[in-house]
Amino acid sequence: MKFRRYALGQTRRGFLRGSAGLLGSSALLGAVGSRASAADKVIKIGFLAPLTGPVSAWGKPGLDGCEIWAERVNAAGGVKLADGDYMVEFVPYDNEYDPAKARTGATKLVREDGVSFIMMLGGDTWPGAQPVADKTGMLFSTLLPSDLAPDTQTLLAPAEVHPIYNVTGVEWLAENRPELKTAVMCAQDDALGLPSVATYLAAFEAAGIEMLEEPLLFDPATTDFAPVVTKLIAGNPDIVCLDTCYSDYVHPIAEQLFQQGYEGQIISCTADFYDQMIEKTSKEFMEGFVFQFPDFDDPALNGDNINFDDPNGFFAEFNNRFPGQWGAVSWEYASIMDLWKDAAEKAGSADPDAVLAAMKEGGKGLHAFGEANWWGTDLFGIDNALVGDWPVVVIRDGKATIAEFRSIPEWYDKHGELLKKHMSAYGQMWDQRS
Repeated sequence: MKFRRYALGQTRRGFLRGSAGLLGSSALLGAVGSRASAADKVIKIGFLAPLTGPVSAWGKPGLDGCEIWAERVNAAGGVKLADGDYMVEFVPYDNEYDPAKARTGATKLVREDGVSFIMMLGGDTWPGAQPVADKTGMLFSTLLPSDLAPDTQTLLAPAEVHPIYNVTGVEWLAENRPELKTAVMCAQDDALGLPSVATYLAAFEAAGIEMLEEPLLFDPATTDFAPVVTKLIAGNPDIVCLDTCYSDYVHPIAEQLFQQGYEGQIISCTADFYDQMIEKTSKEFMEGFVFQFPDFDDPALNGDNINFDDPNGFFAEFNNRFPGQWGAVSWEYASIMDLWKDAAEKAGSADPDAVLAAMKEGGKGLHAFGEANWWGTDLFGIDNALVGDWPVVVIRDGKATIAEFRSIPEWYDKHGELLKKHMSAYGQMWDQRS
């Protein structure tokens, strides 16, 4: 399942630079990938995600990472199927995190571009694309397993198990900072924020950490976070949790916490572009910040449990081409493509049904952070999420560092009913969302 090792120094085969191809809004932004010669066979992969706007940090860096992934694969001969070798070409469509545009994009990618697989961020945009999946049988992926339900037969969550992995950060924090007894939380009121709120509430309750207030839910249109932070820290909490706030929220919230003199612990799902937060606050303020997404130059990613080839080289190449843009999703879509490629080669076909069957065969898969199980019926109504270990990341001396890998299934085995209780309270169980 691992990437074969490909030399990053090999000559590019006419890739469109990610920045050059993303100047449009909802129109097709141009194919990203090795441009094949007339004699080459090509597999097209749809990239249907927010590439502009406030959620673009969870779309655009992923497309950039896919550019590097495709170069490696194409330089080594492409995807090897029963009828020959195929080059990979990514076809991006900017859905601007809008359900209607997601539906338009999905239709175009399937009907006009002839893609074999479509990757999405998911969340609020999945309901727009789901009718296309239902009608065509196209295989889709999401980074948000909370999109899953029994009727999402061709939707997979093969890389990220948001928001369930957030329990690992809280569990680690409770064991390593037992003096922290109280917490508060804020989040944007949307399909990304709400299931994450429920998950953090379950994790804090399991850890014996008291919530001082109900989670503070703010309108996604919020731009002034000074009053949000003032209210958040009024009770002098030991921990401030930023839930799964977009980077456009995490940054100003962190800055306000700094300006308003908060000196306690911060935990967040993500800390994209954390170097910019350090610049706006201080290295001392950001020390000990806990989140869930590592830099791929971390030595812990060179272990035998890791199923992502040459993560350090991938990280270096990404930062060389797209300086300052590494974030939570920079590797995730590429990791999904690794799983897809392995399944397509196993099946000998890029047909969505064949790839889906090959990917789920045996009930296990090689996730980026180790072998994992296809799981989810208890929480999502379907075993279409690949769940295993996930890293806990801590900022130490200005640098993201993997503190430990923790097992999501082990936590769920102990506290699953607690998670379902909080998911139900926020209307996030699959039978409440259907």
